[in-house]
Amino acid sequence: MTSAADRESGPADTTRDAPPTSAAPAGPAKPRAHRGRAAAEWITVLVVAVLVAAGLRTLVFQPFSIPSTSMVPALDVGDRILVQKAFFNWHDVRAGDIVVFKHPAADTNCSGPENTDLVKRVIALPGQTIYSSGNSVYVDGRKLAESYLPTPDPLGLAIPGASATSPYRVPAGDFYVLGDNRQISCDSRYWGPVKGSTIIGKADLLWWRGDHPDFHGL
Repeated sequence: MTSAADRESGPADTTRDAPPTSAAPAGPAKPRAHRGRAAAEWITVLVVAVLVAAGLRTLVFQPFSIPSTSMVPALDVGDRILVQKAFFNWHDVRAGDIVVFKHPAADTNCSGPENTDLVKRVIALPGQTIYSSGNSVYVDGRKLAESYLPTPDPLGLAIPGASATSPYRVPAGDFYVLGDNRQISCDSRYWGPVKGSTIIGKADLLWWRGDHPDFHGL
């Protein structure tokens, strides 16, 4: 069958007594080929969508599962959270933020596998001073108001090497982090402040608790 373009560009028929020819009715051009091409296009789109989604998961948000009770009641064992990674800059971390960071190299006192990421709450920022008295924590000389803690919440180990007259000053570029479940949490009291460059991202959303979805911000 010739195409419309072939009919338009072909030589004109000048034979007067040539038998008339009837044009074949135009029908769908190679329907099977069209269906195959459409299916291939859809498969390509789906593959690209999956790759983009995987890239966004890695670059924008990353899921984490909570392995211990050190952040109870905010986070419990098995809870799943989303950690913001896109546009994250550790210079923007604020006191009270829950952050995920690389396992500190200085950790020689706490049990648990090495090279695992940890989650804690930021208590003091670079340059701030910190000490504890009783079950209370003081930052820059002021008692820290911590509405996220349960009542009561025994501190356990005091902040080492720090007192009201000689508080500990957080080095530039570092953050002092504690678990909300203070009595059992292994945190900066054991291995010192964490470097901002080791912070992976900020925990923004709890999306799974127990055996069911449970969406709320952190």
